[in-house]
Amino acid sequence: MTLSAGAASAEPSAGSAAEHLATAWQAAYGLHPDPVRAYSEAIKAVECAAHSVIQPNHARATLGTMLGEIGNARAKFRTAISTPAGGDPIAPVEAMMRTLWDGQTSRHGKQTGTVSETLEASRAGIHLAATLVQWFASGAVTRS
Repeated sequence: MTLSAGAASAEPSAGSAAEHLATAWQAAYGLHPDPVRAYSEAIKAVECAAHSVIQPNHARATLGTMLGEIGNARAKFRTAISTPAGGDPIAPVEAMMRTLWDGQTSRHGKQTGTVSETLEASRAGIHLAATLVQWFASGAVTRS
């Protein structure tokens, strides 16, 4: 956790990613856990860290709009981790972002009951977010 928060706080383009990660961590592992807040803050951390790389000119970018951008312009992104010949270098990042996005079940209201994130899901989401924040803040994911 501290590596990601440290990388995020040292990189101005990551915005308030470090603060969101710290809040998520406290909400998930503190004395009175709040899984819904923890998961929401984890997503905000990724949005902050990824914004300047994926949609720098989109003032209201969200994890959902960033996933759309990756889908529409995937050839413009590079990662520090090699992929097999002909592989899609952004696919692992996209899969992690999609997992985090799809896992947030309480994001919107609907006709059926809203299901809140469990503590286990929020903790897993925070660790996924910490990796994504570190990758974006450290330059392991770039736009060409």
